[in-house]
Formats: sequence, C-alpha cells, structure tokens
Amino acid sequence: MKHKVLAAAAFAAVGIQAVPALAQSSVTIYGLIDTGIVVESGGAAGHVTKLTSGISGGSRIGFKGTEDLGGGMSALFLLETGFQNDTGALGQSSTVTSLFGRQSYVGLGGDFGTVTVGRQYTPQYLVLAGVDPFGTGYAGDAANIMPNTGNSSSRMDNTVKYASPNFSGVTGELAYGFGETAGSTKAASQIGAAIGYANGPLNVRLGFHGRNNDTLTSETSSGRSTLLGATYNFGPVKLHAAYGINKGVNSSPMRNAVNQYGTGAVVASTDSADALIGVTVPFGVQHTFLASYIHKNDKTARNQDADQFALGYRYALSKRTDLYAAYAHIKNKNGGTYTVGSSIELGSGNSAWNAGIRHTF
Repeated sequence: MKHKVLAAAAFAAVGIQAVPALAQSSVTIYGLIDTGIVVESGGAAGHVTKLTSGISGGSRIGFKGTEDLGGGMSALFLLETGFQNDTGALGQSSTVTSLFGRQSYVGLGGDFGTVTVGRQYTPQYLVLAGVDPFGTGYAGDAANIMPNTGNSSSRMDNTVKYASPNFSGVTGELAYGFGETAGSTKAASQIGAAIGYANGPLNVRLGFHGRNNDTLTSETSSGRSTLLGATYNFGPVKLHAAYGINKGVNSSPMRNAVNQYGTGAVVASTDSADALIGVTVPFGVQHTFLASYIHKNDKTARNQDADQFALGYRYALSKRTDLYAAYAHIKNKNGGTYTVGSSIELGSGNSAWNAGIRHTF
C-alpha cells in the first residue's frame, strides 16, 4: 500500500528544507527492494557467486507528487534514487554518486497531456521495457543484447518530454535532450519519440531514439535506434514480439565495455537488427512462467551475432511480495562479447542463474 504524506514530511525525509503543503497537494512515497543470489559462468573469471541487489529491478525509493493548480491543470514532480540493498550504498548505474540518479523531473499536466523537464526514461527504452517478458530485469533482461538508449542505462539527462493524452487508445511521447556542449546546440544532443495503440488484449508501440555524436571539435555520425514492439494477451498466455533496427555509432552500445572472455577490445555494432519473441504464462494468481528468445543480427564485417535464451518463474506471496528464479544463456558468435547481466548489473559470462525476493511499497 502506498502511503500519502504531506509534502513537508517527504522533503524532510531526504534532508531538504520543508515548506508548508497546500491542501490540494499530495506526495506519495514508493519503492522497490530486491535482493537475491546470482551465479554467473562462462567468462574468464569462471563461476562467480554473489548476493546482490537489483536483479529484477533496481532497488529504489521515490517521491512523487501533484498539486492542483485549478482549471484542470496540475503541477507534478518525481524524485527517485537507487540503492544497493545488500550494502546500503547508492546504486544507479553510472550515476552512482548522484542523489536522484534514477529519475528527477518536474512538470505540468492537464487535458493537453504532460510536459516534464529533467532526467527521464527515453521513449525507446519504455517500448523495450513494455515488450520484454522480463521487464528488462532478471537474467533474461532484453537489454543484455538489445540497445539501452540515452546517456546511461535508458535515461536522458537535461530532457524536455511531452506525453500526449489518450486519444481512443492512441498515445505518444516526444523528448529532446540538450547536449549542453559549450559553443554548440547540436553536439551530444538527443531526441526520442514513441507512438502506441492499446485496445483490449492488444498493445503496439513504436519507439525511436537518435543521438548526435558530434563534439565541439569534430563531426561524427549519429546513432539511430528504432524499435517496434507488441503484446497480445490471449488469456492463458501473453505473447510478446519486437523488432529493432540500429544504425550508426552509439545505436547499439555494448552494455559491458570490458571484455569478460579474455583479451581484446569490445566493439559495438554500428549496423544491426534485433528480434525478440517471448511469452508470459500465469497459472492461477500466484504462479507466472516467463520465456524469451532474442537474436541480434550484426550486419557489420565482424558479423558478431548473438542469441539469448531465457526462462523465469515468479511466485506471488502477496500483491507486493514475490519470489523468483531465472536463467539465461547467450551464444556469442565470431568473438562477440555479450554477457548475461540483470536489471542493473553487467554480468561476467554468457550464462547466469538468479533466485531472490522482491518487495514493492
């Protein structure tokens, strides 16, 4: 159950000077705590066994709130920080030292949709997370071989995002990330967009992300990632499918920049296509089986294709707590270096087992 508290109390909890809350304002504290055992193998390090945090999804605590401004308009904000439950340290990808490195934005909403500014998820990543049976978590995380776009792990810094209202099942998003390069408004800038349609059991979304790789002193190619994803719920089984096209530098960045299989550089594909097919199979109210297969077709001269096979199981102890187990294996070709990680970890080999507990509040 989510707990609503006064805005003053929420800000005080994170060490920020509180201000009086208006009667029309509300703040919700929410979070996720995930801890489990991970066994990795297939890399130069051999078997690696560890207790870790953030397997199914990064452990986090967040504050989100709204204020009614009248006339159908409201102000809104979200601040979300990640942490490592096994050690208590901050933990949120490359922004590990940031207080709110997962998300941090403020904006306005109304009949026109919402406009938000700050650090936010890219529209293309939200398409991937929505179509992946593993929700871009566990060992079966689609982001092991499919691209995470943005500045780091699916998020864009310095971003203005517009999300449309729902028009008979059709929704859209448009986002622009300022590169903030001195002397240039173009260098290092990013743009993202998505459009979707949901009607009953069918959900289809198309996402795009473009990244300008220029610096102040040099002009380089841009990276472009396009992803079409769909799910269809037949009742006893939910089918997942996706197809992505990635062109240019940074269009399909390697999740693990260090070669875990020995010596040699890690080289990201600059021309590839991804295909995903998967299923979610619930049994009763407590049991859920997950499975997916992903193929990366590297169209460069290196021809470093990869195939990922993944299986998972969740057992719901309640609406907020579940136990899980998952396994994934990647078959790398022609010296490819893809690794099996999880929601926030990179992995040390081409196979991994997970078993843990997840609680949301």
